[in-house]
Amino acid sequence: MSSTEPQTIYEKYPSLKQFKDANYTEWNDGREESLLVYIKGHPDFASMHHNPSKLLQAIDGFAYQQEFLINIGSNKGRIVSDLVAERKPKVLVELGGYIGYSAILFADQMRRNAATDSPPHLWSLEFEPRFAAIATELINIAGLSDIVTVVTGPAEESLRGFKTDGRLDHIDFLFLDHVETLYTQDLKVCEELGLLKSGGIVVADNVVRPGAPEYRDYVRGHPGLKSWGIKGLIMPGEFEDELEVSEVL
Repeated sequence: MSSTEPQTIYEKYPSLKQFKDANYTEWNDGREESLLVYIKGHPDFASMHHNPSKLLQAIDGFAYQQEFLINIGSNKGRIVSDLVAERKPKVLVELGGYIGYSAILFADQMRRNAATDSPPHLWSLEFEPRFAAIATELINIAGLSDIVTVVTGPAEESLRGFKTDGRLDHIDFLFLDHVETLYTQDLKVCEELGLLKSGGIVVADNVVRPGAPEYRDYVRGHPGLKSWGIKGLIMPGEFEDELEVSEVL
């Protein structure tokens, strides 16, 4: 946690008060559907169409003022978006799409990277059909459905299917943000399928909170990867975490 006084944080971000309750549930309790209702009923909804930044600001507003959302958030999202801007991937795959926040953020940057070059593509893999449906709708509102494909189902199954049917032959940028205990397994699947090439980037969220120690040990001991951590915040002023960044050698 930062040095900002708790009362100041709670005044600015009322949703954080909910974490005082030891039994507080962080997701999958209907808040995701409530977010969609909030967005559609927002007074600025019309201006969010084909305006990813405005839509993301509204999602952040919901997360800060009403109910916490387990997406990457504005602080860590900016860090990864900067990496996308620097690396300019043409093919980005995220494992764990949730409600589409990261897909919108990264795809918006990918489109700006591409300019008049060949269009990039982002594959957003989400296990839960309810979340995938919400993500699809929000991505459509953002005007990014032409370069983002949301796929429902287990990540490993989807990855193997993509490789078999030829939809995916490499990944320039892999973002891991699903179940932390599956990070290592699914990274190994990508390696087995030959999807990760030299110069590719793998970014894993939540390696400190809730934590992915097995994954971090794996990538830092991997002879084909150069890995390092970047500190970030789950919410502004609150809950320190780290992203693990790995470059394929």
